[in-house]
Amino acid sequence: MPETASSAGPIASPEAEIMAALGPRSVVLVGMMGAGKSTIGRRLSARLRLPFLDADTEIEAAAGMSISDIFENHGERHFRDGEARVIARLLDSGPAVLATGGGAFMREETRSRITGKAVSIWLKADADTIMKRVKRRADRPLLQTADPTATVGRLIGEREPVYQNADITIWSREVPHEKIVDECIDALHGLLCGSSSNEASNNVSRTQ
Repeated sequence: MPETASSAGPIASPEAEIMAALGPRSVVLVGMMGAGKSTIGRRLSARLRLPFLDADTEIEAAAGMSISDIFENHGERHFRDGEARVIARLLDSGPAVLATGGGAFMREETRSRITGKAVSIWLKADADTIMKRVKRRADRPLLQTADPTATVGRLIGEREPVYQNADITIWSREVPHEKIVDECIDALHGLLCGSSSNEASNNVSRTQ
């Protein structure tokens, strides 16, 4: 009997092909506060069947205090040093989807580790989107200023040239979360496996 397509076995899903191509590497989400790194990261981890890790949550667990308290009691430099150590440990712990704090990717040491041990996705959001998402939250130490909107604008200006070093850029905007996750999957598949659909191309860019 001639061999049929069905006898060749099931066709691998994009998620399975991404996992095979990732190997021991993680997927790391970078970008500004309010860009959706944790929200999208949880959904992306479920699609890829990888653990989800939130660097800020892990930092708080390691320090035994909130990030706001770390900033208040020890200062930003102390926080950034601890952040770098925690992210290095998480990257060494095996493949996962890791959401990082807004300033983590700014540190060259952390950027180099991410480049060597992960594929990075920049969730890019404009200032209006960020302010809509963070204005109701009081736990953002960097926004405890007289003019939070101006602070966000300054941080975007400082950080975006560095965020552009991420492997993939995805526009985070007011659409269903699963659409953003679909674009992440499509971009990861295109980067790692050499193919992707054209549907999400306007909202995705790849640097490799």
